[in-house]
Amino acid sequence: MKPVCSFFTKFASLIAWVLSCFDRVIFKGHLPISRAAEFERFVDYTLKIRRADFLDTVGPKWSKRLVEHSKQVAHQAGRPWEYHAGDIDKDAWAKEQLARSPVVAGLVGVLCVMEACPTFKLKPGEKRPGFVARKVPQRVLYYYFVDKELGLMHVRLQTWAPFTCQVYANGHDYVARQLHKKGIAFEQVANAFVQLGAAAAAQRCADRFAKLPWPKILERYARRVNPLLQTELKGLSHYWVIDQAEYATDVRFARKHALAGLFGRLLAFALLTFSPKKIFTYLGRRLHERFDGEVQTHYKSVREPGACIKHFMKRNWLKMYDKLGLLLLRVETVINQPGEFKVLRARRHRDGTTTLGWFAMCKGVGNLPHYQSHALACNHRYLAVLAAVDDPTPGYDDLKKLTEPQRHQGRSYAGFNPAREGEVRLFAAVLAGDHIAQGFRNQDIRAALYTESAKDPLRHRHSAAVGRLLKRLQVRGLVVKVPRSRRWRVTDQGRRVMADTLQTYRRYQTQAA
Repeated sequence: MKPVCSFFTKFASLIAWVLSCFDRVIFKGHLPISRAAEFERFVDYTLKIRRADFLDTVGPKWSKRLVEHSKQVAHQAGRPWEYHAGDIDKDAWAKEQLARSPVVAGLVGVLCVMEACPTFKLKPGEKRPGFVARKVPQRVLYYYFVDKELGLMHVRLQTWAPFTCQVYANGHDYVARQLHKKGIAFEQVANAFVQLGAAAAAQRCADRFAKLPWPKILERYARRVNPLLQTELKGLSHYWVIDQAEYATDVRFARKHALAGLFGRLLAFALLTFSPKKIFTYLGRRLHERFDGEVQTHYKSVREPGACIKHFMKRNWLKMYDKLGLLLLRVETVINQPGEFKVLRARRHRDGTTTLGWFAMCKGVGNLPHYQSHALACNHRYLAVLAAVDDPTPGYDDLKKLTEPQRHQGRSYAGFNPAREGEVRLFAAVLAGDHIAQGFRNQDIRAALYTESAKDPLRHRHSAAVGRLLKRLQVRGLVVKVPRSRRWRVTDQGRRVMADTLQTYRRYQTQAA
């Protein structure tokens, strides 16, 4: 049984439905001539021509054939073919063609543009010139299709070696097609649903997207746009990888004004409390001193419509924004570097043996279910922490419990001063993102509050002081002891009370400065 995210439980009375679904997914197909050494062997031993002759004669002829083939395909389908040398919004062009002349299934149009793509150039060598990888402007073909299962999609083909093929699909379009076939009512605006007749059925459709026979689907489209695969490149097939995958969790609120009042608090909470350590946790990592990369948070308040906060860890990111102007709350994980995530798989060694263990996730298209499970977990971890948001200022009862003395087993425990910097630092240390999974120890809090060495004579005093602070938190129900361990964890009430206090302190401290 899948655990329910605490955010959905807390705001259940405000939420109409939740849908987690792939959004934009970009697949890329590489032929076994994509590296310079492989391409040299292909030219030398398969084509059996001089390397310079390929660049001067054969390459231009093949490029021309691909362009002429695209014109022929467009002409036979009665669809437009256009060439643009400058910048153009290609997706807008395709939607304009579709609106002007609707297509139920088949080709929408072909767009030919100039783009810089990886290809090969000759470089002088010791014995003979060799191929090296270079980015060179070339003609690139964009075929736009309406697929019976996937909806609007496109296939991008570069017309020079190594003839890399790219396929774009959108999970929301796939779900819409499946709902239409089942006769389930829905309303879709752009890449989001604003109405769903059966959210559970839509979720089941969305879960099937990752399990489609993608290599077969992608190879079929690649051979449809590249006639060279039937002749000069016969016998070669693509190795398909996931170049980019976006996985979104959409929370549809029952009333627009319900999200309007909450979204500002969610943004403020994320801006004030989400440290780099927490971003690591949400993206399934633990902060390590040898981490080589950047962790950033970007906030865009000038956005049409609404606002967006985006957290980067290298080339993966997690973002939250109000989709369609305070109608949907969307939390989305974008994976560009799957190696930052671990999966249980077999690793093959050079000697032919395999080892089963937790290794970096690969980009092969067969890993799409792993992309889905990791991205969904990232979205839920992010939302679970946002469940602490309620009122932007601590409630009277919470404030009273926090500040006034409490008696426990005949002893009195002093209250906390939420305006004192030292005690706010305590709250921040307890709420640190790297404690979410396993809890925290006395020494974790001590490291955040004091600057000390391993042989510091005050170390034992600091330990005792932190122990007393934790006891004061415990008697108020803000933290609890993990059984049979030296660890503590924050309660739901503690996360709400301390997070609201921390948020209020930092807000007014910034205003005072």
